[in-house]
Amino acid sequence: MFTRIGITSVMVLDQDEALDFYCGKLGFEVADDVDMGFMRWLTVELPSDPGRQLLLELPGPPAHSEEVAAQIRDLVTKGALGAAAMLNTDDCQKTYETLRAKGVEFTEVPTEQPYGIDCALRDPFGNHIRITQLAEGPVHITEQDIERFRCGS
Repeated sequence: MFTRIGITSVMVLDQDEALDFYCGKLGFEVADDVDMGFMRWLTVELPSDPGRQLLLELPGPPAHSEEVAAQIRDLVTKGALGAAAMLNTDDCQKTYETLRAKGVEFTEVPTEQPYGIDCALRDPFGNHIRITQLAEGPVHITEQDIERFRCGS
């Protein structure tokens, strides 16, 4: 049946600005940049994970009517579409410091979690991105952890 996820769509409001952020700041590389006439097919991937791509997609035709595209743009800017990406790292604190030095603004600082250490940021359009250093070995989540997640603290 399926063998892997190849492309995940991330709604952006400006593809050139998205390239600057995802490639210039986060370290992705352009995989495809094709003018198809009716749309620009723009994908990026991590050098360490070729073939697994993010499609930096503008809301609009041919996938969406203009009315739906306007609603999507509104949801993107509010950060209401959920996580655009969850990126793994070997050193969350170092990655955080490197990206802050490049001007990336974070919504959460590196924090110890039951599953490892993670932090969060938003891309220039409002999409959530989490950066996680996974814990080694089995993860044990307690009732206290569940309650803390539920309450958002």
